[in-house]
Amino acid sequence: MISATNVALAYGKRVLFKDVNIKFTSGNCYGLIGANGAGKSTFLKILSGEIESDKGTVSVGPGERIAVLKQDHFAFDEETVINTVIMGHEKLYSIMIERDAIYAKEDFTEEDGIRSGDLEAEFAEMNGYEAESEAAVLLNGLGIGEAMRHKKMKELDGGDKVRVLLAQAIFGNPEVLLLDEPTNHLDLKSIRWLEDFLDRFQNTVIVVSHDRHFLNQVCTHIADIDYSKIQVFVGNYDFWCQASRLILKQKQSDNKKTTDKAKELTSFIQRFSSNASKAKQATSRKKLLEKLTIEDMPVSTRRYPWIAFKPERPCGNVILEIDNLTKTIDGEMVLNNFNMVVNSGDKIAFVGDNSLAKSTLFQILAGEMEPDSGSFRWGQTISPSCFLKDNSQYFTVNMTLIQWLLQYAPPEEGESFARGFLGRMLFSGEEAMKTTAVLSGGEKVRCMLSRMMLSDANVLVMDEPTNHLDLESITALNEGLVAFPEVLLFASHDHEFVSTVATRIVEITPVGSLDRVMAFDDFLASADIIKEREAHYAAVVALAS
Repeated sequence: MISATNVALAYGKRVLFKDVNIKFTSGNCYGLIGANGAGKSTFLKILSGEIESDKGTVSVGPGERIAVLKQDHFAFDEETVINTVIMGHEKLYSIMIERDAIYAKEDFTEEDGIRSGDLEAEFAEMNGYEAESEAAVLLNGLGIGEAMRHKKMKELDGGDKVRVLLAQAIFGNPEVLLLDEPTNHLDLKSIRWLEDFLDRFQNTVIVVSHDRHFLNQVCTHIADIDYSKIQVFVGNYDFWCQASRLILKQKQSDNKKTTDKAKELTSFIQRFSSNASKAKQATSRKKLLEKLTIEDMPVSTRRYPWIAFKPERPCGNVILEIDNLTKTIDGEMVLNNFNMVVNSGDKIAFVGDNSLAKSTLFQILAGEMEPDSGSFRWGQTISPSCFLKDNSQYFTVNMTLIQWLLQYAPPEEGESFARGFLGRMLFSGEEAMKTTAVLSGGEKVRCMLSRMMLSDANVLVMDEPTNHLDLESITALNEGLVAFPEVLLFASHDHEFVSTVATRIVEITPVGSLDRVMAFDDFLASADIIKEREAHYAAVVALAS
């Protein structure tokens, strides 16, 4: 259990939290949600003690341990993977270090013997003798095999580091678990493992995530940060969406009824206040009018961008043909004789464990990389627009957002057009004069989506477009792509995004691909697909041996 009492925090005139009172109880998983900048990560840091609030207190149950998913991916670079995981339980790890140091002494004294006995008792009580095996189980579940466990953290790539730090956070059964974006850099298999783990976890979990499917799978409650307050809803993310909309609709309806009643009373008073026979009724209505109150509707921090892709012309019969594309990067074959034909109306999600394979395919299709062999051909009626993971080339020259957007707008358009368009993408007022040098990751994504909308393309190619976006922007993009009438090729780790947008799934494997016209959840559950996938990976093992 962990609770916050009268917690408040402000940065200058900007109030993040005002008199927050909330209790997170054992056995529940709370999804902490809110717009970008609402203070989700900041609130987790207040709970963990990393930062102090301006006022208020945070209380934890007696003897309870808080574990946090670390965000510094370089903090443990000199440690081995297995030790990094065990370090998640600081007290246990400190006992291990002191115990090993005593046993390493050449001049082992009687005092050392007494101290080592005390340490051994503590170590056993904390289940220390099972520490390495428990750490190994967690690492294995997250895709970190035995060969990697004794490597130093600095030898791992960014994605594997995140997995190790996640194992570190959940190691040792902490009473309170704080997770900030735990699914970032995880593949679908690892995300499902984490969902199952949290479903079985009996203590308190508070998680920040932009993955709607993940929140639906693991959350028993939603803690919504808005209006500088935190309100708790029982249920998962979908339930919160329905409940919050109903509450807002009810408030608006009540206000409308009150406003209509006030108009009716005011009209009567104006008509009959000077009429002697109606004077008493007018006076009575004045008293009723004075009692009516219209509930203030505070301004929400949530803002939804306007995202709509409108192709200039429909696709013709020939859209895209890919013939035996092969590409090796740093000695690894990421595309192996890849073939496919894209058909009219296809919305294809590319999935698979190797994100580099998907990104490489998209870079080749965008003309930014040459294949080692094979070819591809766009149809004559096709005008593709591409969103690649690395968009830095579009922001090399420092300029205002108005200047940046006008590069991609029709030549007859000017500043007023750019301001209007940027406003719909949440760059209103003076924000339109921001320079590209100071843009955040999410702001750059919204700029790139603006560029794609202005292209009037009839084929969209997108590599992880939801990265860096908040839930509101993801929802707007999701709806925009569902409504897009032409062809879409995309990759995403967002389960909800893939399952609601895709009509066809292509899984890139080391020896080819699995290609089915079906919904994503059906693809994952299909026994035939599972058997074919196993056969593909058995072929890889056979080739390697």
